[in-house]
Amino acid sequence: MFRNSLRVSAIGAALCALSAPAAAEVVDKSADHFVTRDSVTVKAAPKAAWLALIEPAGWWDDTHTWSGSAANLSLVPQGGGCFCERIPEKDAAADTGLAGSAQHMTVVMAEPAKVLRMRGALGPLQSEPVDGVLTVTMQPAAGGDTKLVWEYVVAGHLRYPVDKISAAVDGVMSQQLGHLADKLGRVEEAASAKPAAAPAKPAAAAAASQSPTPKPAAPRPAAPKPAPAKPAATTDDVGAALDAMGDKKDDKGDE
Repeated sequence: MFRNSLRVSAIGAALCALSAPAAAEVVDKSADHFVTRDSVTVKAAPKAAWLALIEPAGWWDDTHTWSGSAANLSLVPQGGGCFCERIPEKDAAADTGLAGSAQHMTVVMAEPAKVLRMRGALGPLQSEPVDGVLTVTMQPAAGGDTKLVWEYVVAGHLRYPVDKISAAVDGVMSQQLGHLADKLGRVEEAASAKPAAAPAKPAAAAAASQSPTPKPAAPRPAAPKPAPAKPAATTDDVGAALDAMGDKKDDKGDE
């Protein structure tokens, strides 16, 4: 029931995540507000999706009602209409019980097969000084299917830790959308295609590509250039050298 669902927020969020659409997410939050958003594509035209949406007794989770049964829910899809719940009477042995009721949200916009917007604080948020706006939009998808986008914005003074309450509410919202999608038929997202593997190389080419590339031979050092040959001595040069030696001897004799 609503009175118990969010007191165990951590467990509830974990359990809801098992059946919730993959797009569920808390997209924004601060100390005094948070926004949850979810989306799913269903195998139904927008009109059929709309007719199912406005009959919450057929898909809302029993555990998230005050009476314990979604069969007691009703929704009037027009401005000022009530998303309400009847709380049946409980007769006692000596007395006849009295029936009660709860107003979950008030419709502020209803455009069939396009958008349903309601205001209200759901579940335990009802006891808090906060307000919430739930917007459900419908977009035509390929093959006659419909994409549902479900966004719930909550703002005001929160006595709950924002991290915990936003995660718990996101789980509950995704659970409800998941039940609606299952009722209409969920379109599973196609797995992303992997790039094709490169063709295998022939064995000879593979072996050649794996063998080390031979290194080019190191250039041989250039042969040393021969020293320039000295010019051969001529007879005149020898004579001149002898004359010079003779002159030196004569000079020493004079001394």
